[in-house]
Amino acid sequence: MIHIFQNYWGTLLYGLGQTLLCSILALVFSLILGTFFALLEESPSKVARGIARVYIEIFRNIPLLVITMFFYVVFPLYVIKMNGFTAGTIGLTLYTSAFIAETVRAGIQSVDSGQMEGARANGLSFWQAMRHIILPQAFRYVIPPLGNQFVNLVKNSSTLAFVGGFDLMYQGNVIASSSLETIAAYSAVGVLYLVITLPISYYMRYLEKRLA
Repeated sequence: MIHIFQNYWGTLLYGLGQTLLCSILALVFSLILGTFFALLEESPSKVARGIARVYIEIFRNIPLLVITMFFYVVFPLYVIKMNGFTAGTIGLTLYTSAFIAETVRAGIQSVDSGQMEGARANGLSFWQAMRHIILPQAFRYVIPPLGNQFVNLVKNSSTLAFVGGFDLMYQGNVIASSSLETIAAYSAVGVLYLVITLPISYYMRYLEKRLA
């Protein structure tokens, strides 16, 4: 495996960069989207709750690869063409946001309902109460499951390999086919995924203890 790093370090480094970029973009936007739809699920409006439920059920129950292929193959036929990296990142964002929405929603429901009632009684709107009182507490409750979602997001980014996203998995396939050293190539890829995911796992544990 060491000679794979020595001979293909440039290829692996580029793939690692693409994976990190995709993961960071998907992480940021899926957290924003997921939180938004979690708020809609808890909204007093029946229409808003219905929209959120439809969104979550669709993207949570369709395989990530199918969503990615839709944006890579179908979407360009009718809207605009996009490369594999963009299609993969959008698919990963939508897919992950559905799970984050359910995670954040569980955190919101863990907060004592009396706090929302008290905030509304003091003149705060639903959105103000959520922003200033409920959400800060909810995120403290859901740090462990959110950490799991972020780790899964990084691992799921390997889907980009199927659409030519030039990510770490894609580069591993290229190295394995060119060097004919399949075990060593994929072992190197596995090590690099660990380099990304282990720090996230340990940091989330630290954050959980810090905020306990």
